[in-house]
Amino acid sequence: MTPDELSGALSAALASAVADGTLALPADAVPASVHVERPRQREHGDWATNVALQLAKKAGTTPRALAEDLAARLVATPGVKAADVAGPGFLNITLEAGAAGELARTIVTAGEQYGRTDALAGQVHNLEYISANPTGPLHIGHTRWAALGDALVRIMRAAGADVTAEYYINDAGAQMDKFGASIVARAKGEDVPEGGYPGEYVAERAAEVLAQEPDLLDLPADEAATTARELGYQAQLEAIRRTLDAFGVHFDVWFSERTLHESGAVEQAVARLREQGHVFDVDGAVWLRTTDFGDDKDRVMIRANGEPTYFAADAAYYLSKKDRGFPGKIYLLGADHHGYINRLKAIAACAGDDPEANIEVLIGQLVNIGGERMGKRRGNALYMDDLIEWLGSDPLRYSLARYPADSPLSLSGEEMLKQSNDNPVYYVQYAHSRTCAVDRNAADRDVVRVAADGSDAFDPALLTHETEAALVGALTEFPRIVSQAAELREPHRVARYLESLAADYHKWYQECRVTPYPDEEVTDTHRTRLWLNDAVRQVLANGLELLGVSAPERM
Repeated sequence: MTPDELSGALSAALASAVADGTLALPADAVPASVHVERPRQREHGDWATNVALQLAKKAGTTPRALAEDLAARLVATPGVKAADVAGPGFLNITLEAGAAGELARTIVTAGEQYGRTDALAGQVHNLEYISANPTGPLHIGHTRWAALGDALVRIMRAAGADVTAEYYINDAGAQMDKFGASIVARAKGEDVPEGGYPGEYVAERAAEVLAQEPDLLDLPADEAATTARELGYQAQLEAIRRTLDAFGVHFDVWFSERTLHESGAVEQAVARLREQGHVFDVDGAVWLRTTDFGDDKDRVMIRANGEPTYFAADAAYYLSKKDRGFPGKIYLLGADHHGYINRLKAIAACAGDDPEANIEVLIGQLVNIGGERMGKRRGNALYMDDLIEWLGSDPLRYSLARYPADSPLSLSGEEMLKQSNDNPVYYVQYAHSRTCAVDRNAADRDVVRVAADGSDAFDPALLTHETEAALVGALTEFPRIVSQAAELREPHRVARYLESLAADYHKWYQECRVTPYPDEEVTDTHRTRLWLNDAVRQVLANGLELLGVSAPERM
């Protein structure tokens, strides 16, 4: 019996009590689903609900009386072993071993779909993350946003949301001119100009530009700078794409800031916001009155010299997302962007959106990864390419995703590479590889889930060991964890769940055999346990996939 099935049984019990007059509750007040959760103490049962406390007052009775009536009705439900009332009206429910263990077959049958829910069904979101300037490689901070952003996209989609992953290319403004000038300087073998980009990668871009435009240095200075800027920009953007591809991160949309200026979208945004009554003019400049919506000061959109500000582009970009049909707009920004929260919410309000519903700004904190390879810095930054080469994608992605985004993070590279139970990513991946080893060993002894005649010999009532009850209970939780992680925008909940599931699996592995000893016969207990083993393997694989981490079959 799954949590959803138990929830339905509780709703049916409430409806029955209303129908026979025991419960004086309007029929439309009976919830379509009843929330159930795992009790903190295992001896209290498999599931618990406080529905009696929620409905008793409306029904004109006491929570305990309502809980006792529900308990009496619920025990008549197939698969329910016991229903006990605790405290003022909590209902603790224990399932028959067979009803609980049936979940193993459910998971194996569902395969990759197990854990997917409709918690966010109908929601449409644009999730923007990383959005680094195309003037240099992605660095350690971007690595954290990449791991978190991509995991959040995957998790929200698994919870039923329609999510578009978007990269905003900051390819307009003075920094692009400085980038071009830096490339020209390197092409000449000179130091970059003041305020330019000193990283070693600029010399690499310069070599690439010269390969495409051998006569670069013979061009007039302005033309050379423009050519270097454009060719260097394309080369750097392609390098960023390659880095993200190596990290398993892929975007649905790469949105160029330039297009906002070239298409007239910035001017149109100013006009639209002026029509809304939020734009005013002072001393030749055009301002947006964001203080009406909680910002600490009003913001200039067009300077007195006629040049648009970055803020104007931000407003145009927000309106672009709105026009492209994204009711939900999620921004994952770096630690130095706290000041953007109020101004972005103010833009949303000025655009006629609800800043509490249509926009979310998630701020990720700084990260530090220490170790011997920290010495491999270029241009005062540790780049994502270096991290991937040093640590590998799996340890990086898992380690960065298992902590809340808003917590500063300091990790040890050596610890992330340890092949020991103290290393969380190794611990979880090893659990998956162990389930695969169990499968291989079982096959050698002809322990199979489905026999040649099509019978599966699956008897969930045989899963009576205490470690099996704990394992089944943990497996049951996975869909709820996915939904919760999606709703709260917290991928780390999936990682922590996987670690707990791995711990339950390792305990079960030590206590219960899938493959019989050499002098033992294969029984239905062994075959049924193989279903449970494979259910764990599937959930571990599904969870790791949500984090963008591989599930190795051998380690």
